[in-house]
Amino acid sequence: MAQISATEQKGMQQIDLTSLNIQQLSSLKQQLDQELNLFQESLGSLKMAQGKYQTSGETLEKIVQDAEGQDMLVPLTGSMYVPGKLHDTKNVIIDVGTRYYVEKDIEGAKDYFNRKVKFVTEQMEKIQWLGMEKSKIRDAIIEIAELKVQQQQQQQPQQQS
Repeated sequence: MAQISATEQKGMQQIDLTSLNIQQLSSLKQQLDQELNLFQESLGSLKMAQGKYQTSGETLEKIVQDAEGQDMLVPLTGSMYVPGKLHDTKNVIIDVGTRYYVEKDIEGAKDYFNRKVKFVTEQMEKIQWLGMEKSKIRDAIIEIAELKVQQQQQQQPQQQS
């Protein structure tokens, strides 16, 4: 799949949009629409991940040293909990992805979740910037296509006369 960018980049060919016909412009617009949809889906997924990391970090703030031995509900899934007792308030086991778990102290776990939130936020900003760039190109394509349609409509009555 070809990449479309408003900024000149190494290894990319620059194309004058006014030199394309309406069908080519339409095809290019369709490709940009698909890319923009993909960006929106990616942003949605990253937003969910960001929320989970933030929630996990906030949950760690609620663990206090004197809570040891207290009853609690332990989440097995997003909607299933089992009763348990808080045993160790100095360490937690965190999910680092693809069914891998790591034991960390509270501060280490907070640091991990803060780094993850920062990383995901940076990725979201990159995708948003790319999305805005692609939207500008899409708008330019629409504008040029509309001008070409108007030109064709003006030429048709002249050819019939």
